[in-house]
Amino acid sequence: MKLVQQLRRLALAAVVGTMPMAAQADINVGVILSLTGPGASLGLPEQKAVQLWPASIAGHKLNVTVLNDATDVSQASRAASKLIAENNVDIIVGSSLTPPSLAITEVAARHSTPVISLGGGSAIVEPLEGHRTWAFKVSAPEKYAVALILDHMKQQKVGRVGAIAISTAYGEGYVQKLNELAPSYDIEVTGVERYNQTDQSVTAQVTRLAVGKPDAVLIISAGTPGALPQLELKKRGYKGLVYQTQGVANNDFLRVGGKDVEGAFIALSPLMVASQLDAGNPIREHAMDFIERYENAFSPDTAGIFAASAWDAMLILKHAAADAVSKAQPGTEAFRRALRDSLENSRDVTTSTAVYNFSSTDHNGVDERSQVMARIQDGKWIYVK
Repeated sequence: MKLVQQLRRLALAAVVGTMPMAAQADINVGVILSLTGPGASLGLPEQKAVQLWPASIAGHKLNVTVLNDATDVSQASRAASKLIAENNVDIIVGSSLTPPSLAITEVAARHSTPVISLGGGSAIVEPLEGHRTWAFKVSAPEKYAVALILDHMKQQKVGRVGAIAISTAYGEGYVQKLNELAPSYDIEVTGVERYNQTDQSVTAQVTRLAVGKPDAVLIISAGTPGALPQLELKKRGYKGLVYQTQGVANNDFLRVGGKDVEGAFIALSPLMVASQLDAGNPIREHAMDFIERYENAFSPDTAGIFAASAWDAMLILKHAAADAVSKAQPGTEAFRRALRDSLENSRDVTTSTAVYNFSSTDHNGVDERSQVMARIQDGKWIYVK
């Protein structure tokens, strides 16, 4: 009898040993980018960076679906709905710009789906209530860039500044912060003009700005449309200083602006001047690593802040997913909620552009290290120490 029981146990063990283990659920990520339209100069390099993402994170296969919102709010909203309904995504990364990111977040929050936005406007995560509690943002907030710009202006003896901003949440966020902070630097804002991404001329706006006789002009825009005001200033013979924000920090802007954007100052991500940073800068190593990966895969001198933001979104997701998979199975609402909570509790996540410390009151998580001052010289970004 004992022999029979022993044989049965051995037979059962053999059967169990040949049974396939329960498959781990894949992590499904939806990516929405502006691959056409005015935001394409941001979205296209972001798409390339997504191609460099790993095949798995946190021990789970990574399924990535990329959709184009064509720099259109309505298309962004539809893309988010499609990814949630048809692809059962655990998280959405995108969009490239602030307006479509806001549209995506509203849809995603209704389905308890976290979003990591690549857009620049703080309106994506502020005020941190309602649907915004499901949103996280990679790009540095306006306050650090504006403070850096105003401090540099003060050093350059600027007493009066005019601004021209793109008519989006990104532009408005910078304008609000400029008006808020300028008095503390004893700098007067002489006027603020606005224009649309698709405008072909800003002659009227620049003419009105000139009336205030500003010592410097701050251009607040994103992508190649940011060159338009500077080209007009050059055409009119403006002799003051010109400042830009990191929304234009790509090679397409330099190509479109050419020699007419030479000499402009710009507050941008340290990634754009990575090789010029001090060796002790914690971001430098990560920035150089990304640049090497990207340019080995594509071509030299092409890595930029927008591609890096898509890479950093993956690094942030990877960090949070390692915690979330221990709490719930991917593909479920419980996992999406766990992932949101893990993102919110992520600390000391160093990436190619910043060091992130998220919290229940801060879904951007960066500090002043996320912005440095540079100048356009000979078609390159030169670090201003």
